[in-house]
Amino acid sequence: MTAPRPALPAPVPDSRRRHRRRAMRVLLVDTEDRLLLFRDSDPGIVPAPTFWITAGGGVDPGETDLKAAVREVAEETGLTITLADLVGPLAERVVVHGYSDVVTTQDELFWFVRCSPFEISTEGHTEDEIATMTSHHWWTRAELEQSDQDIWPRDLLAVWDQVGPHDAVTAAPLPLGEVDESTVAPA
Repeated sequence: MTAPRPALPAPVPDSRRRHRRRAMRVLLVDTEDRLLLFRDSDPGIVPAPTFWITAGGGVDPGETDLKAAVREVAEETGLTITLADLVGPLAERVVVHGYSDVVTTQDELFWFVRCSPFEISTEGHTEDEIATMTSHHWWTRAELEQSDQDIWPRDLLAVWDQVGPHDAVTAAPLPLGEVDESTVAPA
């Protein structure tokens, strides 16, 4: 577990801690065709900027990608899924997240899971998630298309479009390249 980002004035950008990790992101789509996103924030900036993200997070040492995706879904939502529930990978990318106190470079894979509507539980959230995640919402495709809010990944609909009829993925993972999604530029 990484140390929580403080809700304090940010250090100067050049002194931020830097690290790289592998991460799994999961598009949880319910049977009503709504996608679950969490509103995240950077509390080192006042007022804290917010952005919407999929469920998911870092792969722990010794953990497989699929097991990390299953664990992250359980921790962030309370939903128990199996390895067989994961469809994909849908997309892959390298993303640099510059926050007020840290710069994280992530090698990410995106997965898909179809689920019944359920009540989100945040019981498994880490201290960092408790400090930064402010809410969640089940988004329709129309809401995503019309939204002017920051949604990461910015090409989320293209990732979702990788899921075809009967929730199957028949193409190779969509290569999203290297992108920057930051509240404070990585510098």
